[in-house]
Amino acid sequence: MSRFLFVVPPLTGHVHPASAVAAELAARGHRVAWAGQPDALARLLGPGAEVHPCAGPPDIADRPRDLRGAAALRYLWQDFLAPLARAMAPGVTAAVREFGPDLIFADQQTVAGALVAERLAVPFVTSCTTSAELSGSLSGLPRVAEWISSLLAGLRAELGAPGARHDPRYSPLQTLVFSTEELVGPGPRDAGPLHFVGPALGRRPALPAFDWDWVGRSGERRLVLVTLGTANTGLGGRFLAACVSAVRDRSDRMRAVVADPAGALPAASRHRDGDVLVRTAVPQPDLLAMADAVVCHAGHNTVTEALWHGVPLVVAPIRDDQPAIAAQVTGAGAGVRIRFARADAACVGAALDRVLDDGSHAAAARRVRASFRAAGGAPAAAARLQELAHDEEEQPCQQHPEVP
Repeated sequence: MSRFLFVVPPLTGHVHPASAVAAELAARGHRVAWAGQPDALARLLGPGAEVHPCAGPPDIADRPRDLRGAAALRYLWQDFLAPLARAMAPGVTAAVREFGPDLIFADQQTVAGALVAERLAVPFVTSCTTSAELSGSLSGLPRVAEWISSLLAGLRAELGAPGARHDPRYSPLQTLVFSTEELVGPGPRDAGPLHFVGPALGRRPALPAFDWDWVGRSGERRLVLVTLGTANTGLGGRFLAACVSAVRDRSDRMRAVVADPAGALPAASRHRDGDVLVRTAVPQPDLLAMADAVVCHAGHNTVTEALWHGVPLVVAPIRDDQPAIAAQVTGAGAGVRIRFARADAACVGAALDRVLDDGSHAAAARRVRASFRAAGGAPAAAARLQELAHDEEEQPCQQHPEVP
């Protein structure tokens, strides 16, 4: 049996898919360990996970709220991902030496995993939990793309093997993409070998209680789930209020469950009634199995989970990879895009009317669902990692030697 070291950032949407793959590998008899920030991993993985601690930069949630576009990307790399790589590299190095992995599974946004792997001559596979860069998210921002390449070159000089030439965001061995070409497209030619496995949907901690009786009384009305994920909770008061108003204006034909973990909605919007249920935490996977539409920020996990169930979307991207993911949704015909900063109740309502009344969006969502189910998800990802680890044991690929 093989040993796999998972190197992940302290971000929920990146850890959940990896944890589903790790569970599959463990069920096959392999040993799995993690390198990352222990507090975040303890919360997301639960007890029993073997965690090798790494330091990390300030929480990404602390960044300025008004950053968008190129400024947001620059902040993401300069103030979060690059410091994250520098902070994690010593811990990842120690984890490799202590755990002795046969293969490292490095999240695309924890480039410390790739750089340490190449320096210590350990084979690694990239975990692409958000497929934005595969669809050309930087094609219209050549200066930003060049700046990121320069930043990565600098990180390689500090942490990796200077003689390496591949982009550390893509393993020369293979990159596992948690999506499919039906949604993403074929991916860029210079990304190296890609293997599309579809979403890896692991189990999430069960909520102690939820208002399932309210959900079950929907009758003939359509059920809408509204969520802005876990990294945008402080930005959404105005937008969530617009969603609540849009649903209440259509209470004869729809109801909504609204996730508001930060309590951004005013108190008057938060009381339970027959039209809208607002909760700080919601059982998203279970609700998606019952929902008719989703309004969200175009976060990769929320989008792929919705499409796994064939649910069409209204997407209102805020920043980071979200505009690219939103473009994937609309390009596939599986949803409608609106502007987060300007959407009012009329705009949200009109978008909901389109995705619920025009059957083409639901049909496209079902096509993507079929591609997701065929790709195999976490079991397919685990099987591929198992194959690659075995191949490396039988015939190791040429690696860069360790540098002092």
